[in-house]
Amino acid sequence: MYLARQGANGPLVYVGVGAGERKAGGLRGRLRRYTSGKALASGLGEAVFDRALADPQWLRERVAEVECGRATRATGWGKAALLWADLHVCWSVTNSREDAVALEKRVLAIEGVDWWNRAR
Repeated sequence: MYLARQGANGPLVYVGVGAGERKAGGLRGRLRRYTSGKALASGLGEAVFDRALADPQWLRERVAEVECGRATRATGWGKAALLWADLHVCWSVTNSREDAVALEKRVLAIEGVDWWNRAR
């Protein structure tokens, strides 16, 4: 189970369950997909992109790139969104996926946190 905070000392914003060791390198593989910009439509990648798109300054910068003839692929926008988010990630290793999911649910139940998670 992993947690993301916006900024080194900023608020917690996202909690997720890693892929474990069975798929694509576990949590390291999942984070690699996010940092490559290839996970725009899932989990943390989607949450970050949604918030970046809602930031007028970030969006103006992307539009300016297009208007100057420096249009980029969607993965480039995904990378830019992740840099904008300034996420800092920590994790907790659990004995099973079930334990990780249960821990994720307990963390998401914390009151007063503006979670970026879509499904709560």
